Amino acid sequence: MTIGHGGKRSGAGRKKGSGAFGEATKVVRIPESQVDTVKQWLDNYKQNLSDASLQQLDALSGMVEEAEQLLPLYSHKVIAGFPSPADDFVEARLDLNEKLAPNRHSSFLLKVQGDSMRDAGIFDGDILVVDRSQSPQSGKIVIAALDGELTVKRLAIRQDGTFLLPENPDYPEIKVSEENDMVIWGVVTSCIHQF
Repeated sequence: MTIGHGGKRSGAGRKKGSGAFGEATKVVRIPESQVDTVKQWLDNYKQNLSDASLQQLDALSGMVEEAEQLLPLYSHKVIAGFPSPADDFVEARLDLNEKLAPNRHSSFLLKVQGDSMRDAGIFDGDILVVDRSQSPQSGKIVIAALDGELTVKRLAIRQDGTFLLPENPDYPEIKVSEENDMVIWGVVTSCIHQF
């Protein structure tokens, strides 16, 4: 007689997004001696996100969800050199939500202030699409709350530490120390720039 153990059972487990933070979770291995420290940090993090901040994030996420407008995508490519007559037929209808924020329930918008990310093509007044579900990895542009101040920078995780890097030589790189309180709000996936 064989008894099957293990594996995913249909309908078992917690439903996606039903946790305390309303988003998908990830299993990580933590040294047993640090479990209480991590739990306490998560409790503090949750308390520091005031109701107003959560409402603001929800409202911004709602803005992405509500803009269900399909726009025509023409099959002819635009040439940046000499002009060519455009084809008159539409290849498809493009949903900007699908293109800019495929993970709608975990995405929100932020407006940029300042020019520290100028060389990455992010300018003052641009609107950033930020995805909370993406893992903040070295090399990604992220929205970080550093000691209570929001900033957009490129994340660099190196042997000599964790850094938030500007994309403008007029600004210094920021080394994140253990004394700093840093929370990554999400990964920047798109930038909306108007002329």
